[in-house]
Amino acid sequence: MSRTYFGTDGIRGRANGLITPELALKVGQAAGLVFQRGEHRHRVVIGKDTRLSGYMIEYAMVAGFTSVGMDVLLLGPVPTPAVAMLTRSMRSDLGVMISASHNLFEDNGIKLFGPDGFKLSDDVEREIESLLQSDLSPQLAKSRDLGRAKRIESVHARYIEFAKRTLPRAISLEGMRIVVDCANGAAYKVAPEALWELGAEVFSIGVEPNGFNINQDVGSTSPDALAAKVREMRADIGIALDGDADRVLLVDESGHVIDGDQLMAVIAQSWKEDGRLSKPGIVTTVMSNLGLERYLNSIGLEMPRTAVGDRYVLEYMREHGYNMGGEQSGHIILSDYATTGDGLVAALQLLAVVQRQGKPVSEVCSLFEPLPQILKNVRYSGGQPLQGAHVKAAIAEGEARLGKTGRVLIRPSGTEPLIRVMAEGDDHGLVESVVDDICAAVKASAQAAE
Repeated sequence: MSRTYFGTDGIRGRANGLITPELALKVGQAAGLVFQRGEHRHRVVIGKDTRLSGYMIEYAMVAGFTSVGMDVLLLGPVPTPAVAMLTRSMRSDLGVMISASHNLFEDNGIKLFGPDGFKLSDDVEREIESLLQSDLSPQLAKSRDLGRAKRIESVHARYIEFAKRTLPRAISLEGMRIVVDCANGAAYKVAPEALWELGAEVFSIGVEPNGFNINQDVGSTSPDALAAKVREMRADIGIALDGDADRVLLVDESGHVIDGDQLMAVIAQSWKEDGRLSKPGIVTTVMSNLGLERYLNSIGLEMPRTAVGDRYVLEYMREHGYNMGGEQSGHIILSDYATTGDGLVAALQLLAVVQRQGKPVSEVCSLFEPLPQILKNVRYSGGQPLQGAHVKAAIAEGEARLGKTGRVLIRPSGTEPLIRVMAEGDDHGLVESVVDDICAAVKASAQAAE
């Protein structure tokens, strides 16, 4: 069965467009029915970020879950990894995060976690999709079996303590000046508090959500504001989270951005030295820079790649026994601690290395020189723009021009009508030329299909 609603990271789309109260209610009903397993009283935890439409979706999902007999625990605005953690910690049958991650406020989404805190498999998502397209009224709970809903007050403290415990007891952040950018999103309370409790001097931006400003000129997708604040405050490091705080980018003391590849290199080297890697390698996606792969190989670590999406990284990690993986975009999964990407926990691991080495962040996070990598997006309105013969020819020609020292990656976005064209290699000019030629072919194909 084709997937109508679920993409690479749950269900995502325009609020009151794709993501309507009617859909949210039915997702609650369908997911609630799928996860009613056994005779015990079933319950679900629901968290959200700070966008305006969260209220609408939250209460619609409460109606859906309670209508099929599930009790609901409302967490309020919390990071996605907090929802995953609390799903397990509170012995819930299901976890829900209402968020469109790094998207602007107009969008929203629904991420689902199983009782083990992991995102759902494709098979379970297909089962939910099947129910979404059917009449669920015969399966609704009887009047006396309806669920209840209540709000949980201790959520922030529980997550902060969890994050702090991921650091060795001997590590303190005293003496560090840290700017944290919470993207006016889900971590606007917990991230500054956790860093302060660990001893840092904390300067916060992106901590004044109003329902409309999530990810707007702040956060991991817009690091310029953080870089400027780091320079202004003469801070040691800047930490940029996204709207639901499951990914992170860093800024060094000079305001230079450090992406997920460099962050993974630092943590991987540290964990290798400490004997903490469960296997000699880490898992990344096809987007990670060749420079990272060459560096890891040079220190005896392998780097298997998966499709884009932290869920695919995690699936590979679980299947093959790795305990570290992530994406260039800043989704870092450290499975010793968490079942999903956790921006704050990943940042804390980097801060521990900085404290231990006593060096500036710019030195700690320069383990390899990234190869020139260029990514451009081509928007389309319909059809299959990658199927044209001239597009396939342009891709083949680009691969031949780059040879064995570079690579080309073409993929549709999982959340938007975009074709992403990426190439990398040792020669910047050649890489740019290859990307431009392929983009031109894709644009022509997209226009012909309109």
